[in-house]
Amino acid sequence: MTAVSFPALVPTSRSYAPGVFPEQQFQSQNGAVVRVRYGNQRYSSSLSLTFANITDEKAALILDNYVEVMGDDKYAEFTASNVAAGASEALIPWIRETNSLLKWKYASPPSVQCVKPGLSTVTCEFIGELEGA
Repeated sequence: MTAVSFPALVPTSRSYAPGVFPEQQFQSQNGAVVRVRYGNQRYSSSLSLTFANITDEKAALILDNYVEVMGDDKYAEFTASNVAAGASEALIPWIRETNSLLKWKYASPPSVQCVKPGLSTVTCEFIGELEGA
């Protein structure tokens, strides 16, 4: 897979949820629960970035990134400043997923809301996917 750098923009807000491990839960008739984990890598992390009141030129950079990342074998790569909105140094590796094998892909196209002529608010939704073998 090829990394495509996300534009050097700092979000005004972000939301992150770490992925889950692949596991199956089995419950016996007496209520005992056994969980079997099928791997050591998380999947389906989610990241939402909002860029409020940015110029239309900056919004176009995000849309260009979306088009490029949605090509085969490509994923978005973030810098620490992309995800730093309110994050401590301890959270940044988690949000960037540099501590896992997950790669960020767009979960849906970016949403662009016109605030006034020349200014827009852009929201991007990402999902962490494991690299194909």
